Amino acid sequence: MEDYMLPCLNKQLFGLDCLGCGFQRATAFLFTGEFTQAFKMYPAVFTLWIFFIFIGLSMFIEIKNARKIKLILAIINGVIILVGYFYKMSYLF
Repeated sequence: MEDYMLPCLNKQLFGLDCLGCGFQRATAFLFTGEFTQAFKMYPAVFTLWIFFIFIGLSMFIEIKNARKIKLILAIINGVIILVGYFYKMSYLF
């Protein structure tokens, strides 16, 4: 499966993970039922998929306060991504 994944250009050029590093592998773990491994790989994988599904649904179904919900989900995801990234970077150095 890893042969078909896109490489991280930031990691190849600078040797540092980007904010999205691990999302592809975490999604692969998620779809194979390895939920703990998915979380360890990329903590925001669950909330990001909820966010993506909500955006997709809101395109076809009128949802009350959809704009507000999207904003809240985006902020939650941003916080989880940043905290996870800084934790991973502090762990590596």
